[in-house]
Amino acid sequence: MTKPTDTIFALSSGALPAGVAVVRISGPLAFEALIRLTGKPPGTARHAGLRSVRDSQTHLIDQALVISFVAPHSFTGEDCVELQLHGSRAVVNAVLAELAAIDGCRLAEAGEFSRRAFENGRLDLVEAEGLAELIAAETEMQRRLAVEQGFGGQSKLYEGWAKRLTFARAMIEAELDFADEDDVPGAVGEQVTEEISSVQKEIEDHLSAAKAGEIIRGGYKVAIVGPPNAGKSSLINFLAQRDIAIVTDIEGTTRDVLHVDLDMDGYLVRVFDTAGLRETSDIVEREGVRRAEQLIGQADLVLLLAEIDSVAERCGVEAGDVLHIGTKLDIHGASSRYDICLSTVTGEGTSVLREAIIARIQRVWSGAVAPTRERQLLLLRETSLSVHSALKASELELRAEHLRAAASSLGRITGQVDVEQLLDVIFSQFCIGK
Repeated sequence: MTKPTDTIFALSSGALPAGVAVVRISGPLAFEALIRLTGKPPGTARHAGLRSVRDSQTHLIDQALVISFVAPHSFTGEDCVELQLHGSRAVVNAVLAELAAIDGCRLAEAGEFSRRAFENGRLDLVEAEGLAELIAAETEMQRRLAVEQGFGGQSKLYEGWAKRLTFARAMIEAELDFADEDDVPGAVGEQVTEEISSVQKEIEDHLSAAKAGEIIRGGYKVAIVGPPNAGKSSLINFLAQRDIAIVTDIEGTTRDVLHVDLDMDGYLVRVFDTAGLRETSDIVEREGVRRAEQLIGQADLVLLLAEIDSVAERCGVEAGDVLHIGTKLDIHGASSRYDICLSTVTGEGTSVLREAIIARIQRVWSGAVAPTRERQLLLLRETSLSVHSALKASELELRAEHLRAAASSLGRITGQVDVEQLLDVIFSQFCIGK
């Protein structure tokens, strides 16, 4: 990132052409840039006004709705202007060219608006990461998780723990330094231990929700496996409502892992079709079987398919969660050998399968705040280890030091302490204009 005294600008809305394009300007020259473009100073802050935008030769570029924000009451905490233009490439390029010609103004780098918001105290690192998740959200549950993170819910949780640990540390240090004073409560050890233990349990519960965060953010992985011609490709095509895999009566048609991402009641579900599980001398098909077996170990749920009343024994797989699915219900009728019987021809039983998948995801995630970034997880584990060490420490001085380390780790999650080396990495992942 370059010096924060620069005034930065960028297209902050989506790809062009579009109905409307929003150009954001932030920094000490934001209002001067507005005067250069429109010939008028900012109007009432946070009120939209229609302005003619002109180039340096006074030629009309466009008419735009203009909104000004006076520091510190803006997204970045600086003086800020937003121009709502017609979403033409030519219009936007002309406006950006005029801004670039102003001395002290330059095009924003990736994530620079958000970084300035962080540096000016408008949001912390967890909120910044949540904002990035919100922009990238494709499903309802991804949006809900990102909202909790991006609008302060997760930060309040961490700040609450930090305050409680700091208070416990203060009580210990008070007992150490002022044990002879009448106004310092004696025997605080039991009270402090109880509070530290409570925080430790809450942190561990929160860490256990990391798997849920991973599933909501990255998708719930469902592997469709079984012998050749069990109906695996037909099932993935039915779930996707389009042709993902080739379906024929010839065994071994699918030789690689195919996948499709589905939105099931707001949850991202990644469904994988695999090669039929069988012994084969075909080197390509054998590789497909190997990949299928590898995927089984990585999946959150395995759908083990077999044709109802088939002579072949059901394939055995080593996986944590397996649903045995009987296929071709329209031909054979239902059988108690399977957890679910279905037909991709009539659709019978497919809604039951869908409900079973959603129910499993809901058992993993109840809607609570969950950590979603590896950075957060590492620091939370570090915090948990320090709290655990504090509980085990026999000397009060050591206990206080472990609590200080725990509070420091929590502070690094939100960016309150010692995170300078992380900033370029975090904000470079944002898009230009955010």
